[in-house]
Amino acid sequence: MEFNPDRVWRNVRQATTEDLLDRITVYRDGMEPEAVDIIEAELRSRGVRPEEIDAHATRCEGAVLRSPDGLPLQCSFCDRPAVVRKWGWHRVRGRGPVAALAAVLPLYRPRRFWYCAEHLQDAER
Repeated sequence: MEFNPDRVWRNVRQATTEDLLDRITVYRDGMEPEAVDIIEAELRSRGVRPEEIDAHATRCEGAVLRSPDGLPLQCSFCDRPAVVRKWGWHRVRGRGPVAALAAVLPLYRPRRFWYCAEHLQDAER
């Protein structure tokens, strides 16, 4: 896929500062260098200082879960980095007889979900 700086700028301008901090710290290794430059420029324009970026990176460093190959894992419910993996209930939707049964009787099965800090609080309520 070809890098499109205009599309990246539009996306970055619409993103929250917290999202941009996650991208520039946690997800940085998987990004195009040009995208990193754009995000850094946007954070500067929002008044975010390099010390704040470093502090965010330090907070995330030990908390974010990573795959065996070292990539950060993402929340099952949003784009934030995952900090916990827990069991939850997944509503089964299928085709054929499973779908017919699920339409009459809700079917759930246990499965593991990845949670960011915000969705973990929602899950524990």
